[in-house]
Order: sequence, then C-alpha cells, then structure tokens
Amino acid sequence: MSDNVIQLLPEQVINQIAAGEVIQRPASVIKELVENAIDAGADRIDIVVKDAGRTLIQVVDNGKGMSKDDAVLAFERHATSKIRTADDLFNLHTMGFRGEALASIAAIAHIELKTRRADDELGCCLQLTGGKQESCSSVSCPVGSNFRIRDLFFNVPARRKFLKSEETEMRNILQTFMQIALVYEKIAFSLTHNDRPVFMLQKGSRKQRIVDLMGERIGNRLLSMSEETQMVNISGFVGLPECAQKKGGHQFFFVNGRYIQHPYFNRAIAMAYEKLIPSDCKPAYFVYFEVPPENLDVNIHPTKTEVKFADEQTIFPILTAIVRETLCKANVAPSIDFDQEDAPEIPVFPKDQPPFEPTISVNTQYNPFRDAGGTGSGHTYTKKTIVDSWEELYKAKSSGAEEPQAAPLSGGMEETFGRQLKCFQFGRQYLVEVGDDHLLFVHQHRAHLRILYDRFYKSMADATPQSQQCLFPEELVLDKSENLLLEELKPELEAVGFMLNPVSEGIWDISGIPAALSVSEAVDCLKTTLAAAAEIPVRVQENLRETIALSLARRAAIRGGQLLSEQEVRSFIDQLYRCDDCQHTPDGLKIAFSLPLDSLGGKFD
Repeated sequence: MSDNVIQLLPEQVINQIAAGEVIQRPASVIKELVENAIDAGADRIDIVVKDAGRTLIQVVDNGKGMSKDDAVLAFERHATSKIRTADDLFNLHTMGFRGEALASIAAIAHIELKTRRADDELGCCLQLTGGKQESCSSVSCPVGSNFRIRDLFFNVPARRKFLKSEETEMRNILQTFMQIALVYEKIAFSLTHNDRPVFMLQKGSRKQRIVDLMGERIGNRLLSMSEETQMVNISGFVGLPECAQKKGGHQFFFVNGRYIQHPYFNRAIAMAYEKLIPSDCKPAYFVYFEVPPENLDVNIHPTKTEVKFADEQTIFPILTAIVRETLCKANVAPSIDFDQEDAPEIPVFPKDQPPFEPTISVNTQYNPFRDAGGTGSGHTYTKKTIVDSWEELYKAKSSGAEEPQAAPLSGGMEETFGRQLKCFQFGRQYLVEVGDDHLLFVHQHRAHLRILYDRFYKSMADATPQSQQCLFPEELVLDKSENLLLEELKPELEAVGFMLNPVSEGIWDISGIPAALSVSEAVDCLKTTLAAAAEIPVRVQENLRETIALSLARRAAIRGGQLLSEQEVRSFIDQLYRCDDCQHTPDGLKIAFSLPLDSLGGKFD
C-alpha cells in the first residue's frame, strides 16, 4: 500500500470544479451563451427559461452556426476560436475567449445543441450529459445555434441546493439580460419566462433601448454626451439630478461592448454631481467607453466584469469634465454665461458730462411715533411714559394679577432653571430626563428609529398592520427587476401597513401606507426598501423582515431639528423603555447614556 497522499483528480471532477468558477447560477449560463451568439454574428437572440433556469434554459440565435466537428470540439476545455497565442489576450475584439464556458456548462447539465452553417444542407444535433457525449447526428434545422440546457446542477446537488428563490434567480437573469441588451441595440432580443414574454426588444437606437428596458420615465430625463480623445472615446447618457436614488439606481459602465464594474470611474461621475444631489444619493448613468484593446486587460476576473485600464488616472478627469459639461449645457450645473446678445444696454456718460451726485432731502423733524397727520396732537412715547408703564406693570403684578403663561418648553437650559421638570428637549436633537440622582440623555432620531423598527418588525411577525388610507392613491412605477421583487415582498409590505394594488405591468397604486409614514414619502420609501432587500445575500425570512423594518424606520424617523412638545418627549422616552434594546439602534449605534449626579461635582473643580 502506497503512502502517497497526493493524486490527480478525475477529469469529471476537474470540470465540475471549473464549472463552479464560471457557472455560479442560471444567469451565468445565459451570459455565456448569449455572448457566444453575439460573437457568432447573430442579429436576433431569443432566450427561454423555465423555473428561473432550474428546469430549462434555451438560447436560440441566427448566427453563423458551427460544423459538426466544431460543435463537438467546442465542449472541450480551453477549445476556442478566439485566440492562438498569449499575445492575443491583449488584442481581444470578442466577448468570450477562454474556451471554458461550454465545457463548464456541459459538466453540470443535460445539453442539446442543434446548429447549422449557411453552406450546409443539414445541421447536427449533439447531446451531452454531465460532460459526456451521448449522441451526435445530422438534423434539419435553421442557420445558427439552438442550445437547450436542462436540469442545471443535476449532478452537483450541493450547488443546486444553494440556488436562491425563483424570484431572486429571475432577477439575476434580468440583470444579466439588461447588461447585454443595453450595449447591443442593433440586435433584437426576446426573453420568455414560464411561457410568459418578459421582453421583446427590437433593433433601434441606444436611447430607445434604454427606454424599452428601464421605462419611459427615465428616458425623458437623460442627457446625451459624447467625446473623442486620443486614448478613449466616451459616449452615453447621464441622468438629471432628480433621477438620483439612495439605493439601487441605474448605473452602467460598458467598455468595447462589455458590461463592467468600475468603482474608480464611478467616483469620477460622483464628483461631477457634487452639490447637485445629496451625498448619499447615486446618479443615473449609461457610459460607453471605446479604448484600443491593447490598453485593456479583461482577463483578471472569471466573469470578466472587472477590467484594468492602462490609463485610468488620465481617463478619470476626462470623464468628470465630460459629465460636468453635459450637466452645464442642460443648465443643471451652475455656469457663467458670457453671451452678450440679450444683455441690457448700459448708458455711457460723455467725457464732458461727468455723472452727477444725487441730492437727498432729509426731514429732521420726522418722528415715527407721532400720529399719521403729523400735527403733534397724537400721543408721543417718551421716556417718562415708558417708566410709568413699567410702574403700572409692577403694580398689576403686586396686586396678584395672573402672570402670562410661559411658552412650551423646547430645550434651552434657561427654560429649565428653577423648575421641577422630569423631561425636556435640548437643542432640538436630544431628549433629557431628569431623575433624582442622574440625567438621562437620549438621541432623538435614533430613539425614534429604534421605536419604529420594533413596531414594524412586530407588525410583520404578528401580521397586524397599522395602516392609514391615502385620500388619492400614489402611483409606483417599477422596472422589471423591481416589479419581480415587489411581488415577492408584497405579503411582508402589506403586513407592515402598505396597501398595494397592481394596475398594469410594473405600475402599482399605493392606497394605504404605514401609520408612521407620510404620503409624500411613500414612493421613495418603497423604492429604497426594494433596493435594500435586493442586496440581501441570503433570502431568509428573518433577514428580509429586518431589512424591511429598518428601511422603513430610517425613512419615517424624525430628524434632528424637529421641535417636540413636553408630552411628545415623555412619550418618546416611555416608548423607548419598552423596546427590546433601548441602548442601541438596530444597526448598533448608541441611543442614550446616563450622567450620575455624583459625577457633576468634579465639573466645578
């Protein structure tokens, strides 16, 4: 018996491990197959999915197709028509190039491929299971390729088990679909889920493609930009400031026909929007870069969404300047206009007629305290009458006349001096409770946040909504991804007090809202909540409720600077005491602290 512990893995296991790097979910399969169709020259690509890709993924294109030998070879690892040498990696003009996609998909699914070239009378039908070829025969089929992927991860049950809910996986498919469709407006796309059409996109302009995917509302608020330089060409659209959102938002970078993520360039655009939108909001943009392939490295991430530019630091200020100029031209950003065409005419004095000094007449006898007639018969307020008035006031106070009531307490130390108060507001930001041996200081906003969070979470857990009816329903317009998420979260949102009624695809009426929320904030609150819920890595019911409750509480909690009555201060502190954790907010921030009486002595040393 050998003592060696290191051994070579079987080919099937190697392929399954490789598949885990490239194919993470059904959306990954669609991305790889659609990119291959684009490289094949297709101008129409149809995508059909069932059960969000678990049961079936079908991608049909009208590209140039493959021969029988090429179709068989395409499923071998590192088989590619895109590169021949390592130098070709730095001169790429195609979407896929490593030759891992089809091999990775074949290793974890049942595959049927029908493909034919235009010059061939018959195509071929290739069937594979778990990476092994089952059959290969001639068949009559249209020019192009037709991939059918069934039972994804059938032989890797652990991976299949960790797929998210159908709604979540479908949102990932929609996101991938949009990332590709936004950059290839000259290709017609269709997407069908469970026999229901989701998108039917025709060839058109780039802006029309954005409108078809994102909706008419954002299309009317986009500004076009275009600039060509020696190192980079930049084009696309940026949104008006009112398009900015706190979470989610429409932010897309593309380079040489490929969707990318680039936080560095995102910061460049954010700088152009400084002082135009709140610092916690994200502007909308669709930016397309064209750079020479040799100045771009796309082979640094398995999904190819992260790329490295050779001249990032030079492109950064160029991008900021282009966006800022686009906003200025639309009179969004402040600018200086030197156009004199409509400027008012300023008269010029001749040299022999210098400007004259204006004359001012002053009535030195005017007294504003005399009557309007100016005769002097009206009463004049002199020092003596003022003194007399104070004497009368003093006499009235001495005789026991009732003093005017003090204004409601609003937080100054001068209002509390000498009074036996139990609680008050200080600086319109803090609540103070006066005890026999301590002072309790409470952060006003954080306390209300904790109170509302506990209330919303309990409402969802107990299904006891506290709702207020809207006099006029508010309209909520969502894109495809947001609409799917809302349908998934609708029971939880209704449990917290929202009343949502579908009007048409992506349009909802809000007829009721949580009691703590104002009608004007309903739409933005729902948008923020959906964006926050979309970022949850695992769709667990408890995590979902926590996210919704926290998002709603942040939106509805009072802010610093809001004046509270003494009764409201007392109510806030009482409600805070009844919370599960009255010391910290749900995200861990401190709410209150106590100052003992015996600690004050040291302040006077």
